[in-house]
Amino acid sequence: MARKRSKHDIDEDWDREENVPEASVPCWLCGRPTGTTIVWHHPVPKSRGGREVVPMHPICQQTLINNFTNSELQRYGMDVESLLALPPVRKFVDWVANKDPDFNAPIAKKKR
Repeated sequence: MARKRSKHDIDEDWDREENVPEASVPCWLCGRPTGTTIVWHHPVPKSRGGREVVPMHPICQQTLINNFTNSELQRYGMDVESLLALPPVRKFVDWVANKDPDFNAPIAKKKR
């Protein structure tokens, strides 16, 4: 069966489908739209029986990992409002609120 077009012909409609911006999902912690990199984070760690995942920015996930132990994260569970009530998390979310969705920076570890 003969082709109607050569395999080297340029398809005029290729960019219409691929350049459609996807609806960005909001970050679970800060509420900003996610960028090109989305981390699927377990609010309750897998080691503590967590199964649900939520979309987050890498910097937001690093903030949680650096400031909380697995036991602490298990206690908060899926309740983001109680996490946001804590001073270190609130300070971080207020700081990152006006940053680009793909913004990334080193996060200082919690002093224990």
